[in-house]
This record gives sequence, structure tokens and C-alpha cells, in this order.
Amino acid sequence: MKIRRTLPLVALLVALVSSSVAMSAVKEPKDAKCPVSGAKCNPEKAVSFDGGKVYFCCGNCSGKFEKDSAPFAAKAHQQMVATGQLKQKGCPFSGGPVKAGTELAIGDAEVSFCCNNCKGKVEKASDDEKVSLVFGSIEKGFEPAAK
Repeated sequence: MKIRRTLPLVALLVALVSSSVAMSAVKEPKDAKCPVSGAKCNPEKAVSFDGGKVYFCCGNCSGKFEKDSAPFAAKAHQQMVATGQLKQKGCPFSGGPVKAGTELAIGDAEVSFCCNNCKGKVEKASDDEKVSLVFGSIEKGFEPAAK
């Protein structure tokens, strides 16, 4: 009788551990997308940015980013989340604690929200708008992973 009661608990624990491992998976820079062109990155073409490194496909794209990073900042932050350099500390909108069941994949990065209203704002947006909404300003929702 005890075994039957503990099996659902064991299954739940395995599911929780599996999902936390999946959420913390770090992509290699070579598998990331260039925030300027969208092409596959060359790990040797990197620029320091917001406490981490942003990877590019070529020197032309890294040069363009260094000249004016503002138009590419949201995609750079998205890449930094996807590569594990930035970790989520709260809802990107409110800064409050995130809740289970509010996860959403935005490109190669998975993000959670404090409520379904915040998640809904992003779900309704186009792909480019999603990136801008979630990664345009990172102060509330993200911090360097080294912290």
C-alpha cells in the first residue's frame, strides 16, 4: 500500500527535476543566432555586452553591433538568456516571482511570467515584438548568471 502512495510522488519529483534541467540547458555559442543577421554564430566573433558576451556570425555584424548596439540589444539579450549568460530572476514586466504554467519559448530562450495576463501580452505579439517586449529592458526580469 505504501508503494502505491509514493509512486505518484516519485513521478512528480522526476518531472520537476527534468523540467528544471531542461530550463537551465545552455546553448553553445556556435548554436546561437547572430542578433544582427540571424545566421549561426562563430564563437570567435564576440563582443562584451551587459555583463556577458554576444556572439556574431562575422566581423561585419560584430562591427555593426559595436557601432550602435541599440537596434540589436533585445536580440542580444535573448541570445544571452539562451546561452545561459543571463538568468531569469522575475517576471520581465512586473519583476515579481514567476509562476509554474506560465512558461513561453521565445526563440531559443524560455521565459516565465508572474501571471497569465503577462504571458498573454507576449503570446499575442508577433515574433519580433515578443523579443522586444521581453528582452528590450532586462532590469526587472534578468540578471547575470554568475550572481
